[in-house]
Amino acid sequence: MQFGIFSVGDVTPDPTTGLTLSEGERIALMTRVALKAEEVGLDVFATGEHHNPPFVVSAPTTHLAYIAAKTERLLLSTSTTLITTTDPVRIAEDYAFLQHLSGGRVDLMMGRGNTGPVYPWFGKDIRDGIKLAVENYHLLRKLWREPQVNWQGQFRTPLQGFTSTPAPLDGTPPFVWHGSIRSTEIAEQAAYYGDGFFHNHIFWNKEHTEAMVKLYRRRFEHYGHGAADQAYVGLGGQVFMASTEAEAKRVYRPYFDNAPVYGHGPSLEDYTKMTPLTVGTPEQVIERTLGFADYVGDYQRQLFLADHAGLPESLVMEQLEMLGTEVVPVLRKEFERRRPAHVPSDPPTHASLVAAGPDSPHHLVEPARALAEAAASSVEEGA
Repeated sequence: MQFGIFSVGDVTPDPTTGLTLSEGERIALMTRVALKAEEVGLDVFATGEHHNPPFVVSAPTTHLAYIAAKTERLLLSTSTTLITTTDPVRIAEDYAFLQHLSGGRVDLMMGRGNTGPVYPWFGKDIRDGIKLAVENYHLLRKLWREPQVNWQGQFRTPLQGFTSTPAPLDGTPPFVWHGSIRSTEIAEQAAYYGDGFFHNHIFWNKEHTEAMVKLYRRRFEHYGHGAADQAYVGLGGQVFMASTEAEAKRVYRPYFDNAPVYGHGPSLEDYTKMTPLTVGTPEQVIERTLGFADYVGDYQRQLFLADHAGLPESLVMEQLEMLGTEVVPVLRKEFERRRPAHVPSDPPTHASLVAAGPDSPHHLVEPARALAEAAASSVEEGA
């Protein structure tokens, strides 16, 4: 199972000191967080994508390439790649380039984003969000899988005999997750292509997360990619730890109260009851996180948010140290102990996709369509 960190890259004043990092200091801190994640044995570092203050994460591939040069085994990912407002040609070329630079240590998560004004900034209409996500992702798959693309759609100029460069490393496109908090259409999209589904459930109760993941699993099986419990599921989460629960809440409360994503809303106590946010001891984090599988099933990736809301570097690094030394080793052991043998422990990686060969479904633009056509042909031959 993969464990890691995702960062939203917010520049938020420390509510206890008033100190605000510069944009350059915040980017440098994110880099040190990624390096620390590898040092303590975590598997993944993922960055968000925003194009508005207070966030600095406007160029994910640039940052991930820099981190790739400073790490050896860390898997580099995104917690959002804006498939709605970023040209699919740009995504195809940027992430294939990153594949080559990193030796294949890259996957990415498609998302629509939660910042409404970004759409007109990039010449799009937020009312077309779902349709943009569907059309743009289908084009992206073609760009990564066909040597020359002829294409015409609703939202960009046509392509005639276009070749995306560079081609994916080893002729193998990156594995893709589709991230969504509430859009059932995105869960359906992930299932249709046999991709992963990532539910960032730091904002929602477990019943909502359970319903979204069950929908994805059911449709994954419907499209012929495997049994529902074999579908690739990732979860977001958020923790803050100390030696006692009281101490964790004392230290974290001012940061929670002023957080840009949920500050000035429900109390810390109410929020930890309603959502998976866990503020307490490492043992409490272990118990709570293991409980996620009780309602989403056995899953393959768990990412934690640990560096936002103005938390100083010293506290962030303490959290990563505790995750790597006290929490994740126990989670790895316990998640695998309960996992059935037929359920994959890890999501696909570059190495596993290359090993599967060029005839694997991953290399098809529409694997669900190919599976359906093969099944229909088999029925006709047996008639």
